[in-house]
Amino acid sequence: MMRSLFSGVSCLRVHQTKMDVIANNISNVNTVAYKSSRVTFAEIFNQTVSSATGANQATNRGGSNPTQIGLGVNVASIDKLMSNGSAQRTDNPLDLMIQGDGFFIVGDNTGQYFTRAGNFIEDAQGNIAMNGMKLMGWDTVWDNNVKDFVIDRTAVRPVQITGVKEYLDPTSTTQVDLSGNMNPNTDPIVQRGMSFYDSVGTKYVMDVVLTHTGNTATESTWEVSFPYAEIYPNGDRARPMPITAPANFNITFDTDGHLSGVANVAGAVDATITVTPTQLDPAATLGDGTGAIIMNFGGLNQFVNETTNALADNHDGNAPGHLSGISVGGDGKIMGRYSNGLLRLLAQVPLAFFKNPAGMEKMGDNLFIPSSNSGPFDGVGRDGQVMGGVLEMSNVDLGQEFTEMITTQRGFQANSRIISSSDQMLQELVNMAR
Repeated sequence: MMRSLFSGVSCLRVHQTKMDVIANNISNVNTVAYKSSRVTFAEIFNQTVSSATGANQATNRGGSNPTQIGLGVNVASIDKLMSNGSAQRTDNPLDLMIQGDGFFIVGDNTGQYFTRAGNFIEDAQGNIAMNGMKLMGWDTVWDNNVKDFVIDRTAVRPVQITGVKEYLDPTSTTQVDLSGNMNPNTDPIVQRGMSFYDSVGTKYVMDVVLTHTGNTATESTWEVSFPYAEIYPNGDRARPMPITAPANFNITFDTDGHLSGVANVAGAVDATITVTPTQLDPAATLGDGTGAIIMNFGGLNQFVNETTNALADNHDGNAPGHLSGISVGGDGKIMGRYSNGLLRLLAQVPLAFFKNPAGMEKMGDNLFIPSSNSGPFDGVGRDGQVMGGVLEMSNVDLGQEFTEMITTQRGFQANSRIISSSDQMLQELVNMAR
């Protein structure tokens, strides 16, 4: 008689626990990247009234199954459901959503934490943060081989997008690229403005003229000249600056219309010119400091069935600029847009991966920490796929939760009847003595 009472009480307890989990799921239906939980039950144990017996040929009796009485139910597990939530478009560049598996890495002085929520902001010091936790990522370092910033994947550190990254220093132009087509039949003389920067970021324009001088059986020749001994600061032709003009030289094309040589050197694609201004800011230099600038002609062609569209663009060099905006690519790379029109790689957002994400421990504020059953964090992270301007929504399914709520309430109600019925049976037993 007492077993049924205790079985009923155990069921009330676990159904109350399940209702608590359902209530928490529903309360977080609009929490960013919330992962819902579910409750599973298991019987506690059974009291064995009689054990099983096998068949006995000596007595010619068959076997019998064990006789056991269950003693109630217990919570077997409260599992986190790590399925992805739906996407919510926000158009805020710092709102990030992870596509697939993985966690953002955040932290403060208390340690590193992990989250699926990507509602980041930029604080007053330029840190990217969420609820006070700084986003951890890979910083950039200058690579002399590629002459650009590259990602340093050795460790994660707080992502900061201001400070030294807020301004872009000016650099001097060392190479100018000429590209496009030149048609000697329609445009035997091609004049273009060639731009370049000095070391303090001032832009200059210098005229370069390409004149078709004739053809042979094997090649076509153009003379490259600089007819005006002046350059124009910021392209202002009303303020010419006198220079010592570079010497003229030739470029040649083969019968297929491809560049075959520069400055009478077969197979060459570039030539070095020296621009020597007679007046310049004393703190500024041109080219490599001596005024030497490489002119690369490798992008030029001579096709007579195409229009002339040759251009002269500075390969490197830039004016100073300040950070005017950022964007996050699908690979997590944060690009800065500067007022001088250039882009710079600022950092990259890596993701942390765990062998068993459901084994992580919730810490509140959409944060997780690893547990002994989730696997450790390697301290570096890996490349992942993210979307900018989008947030991951909660994965709570209200239809499923309401259904679970009904079955939980019915289970609680039925077991309360067990207790009531057992109480009435005990009452009848007591009444027999009257």
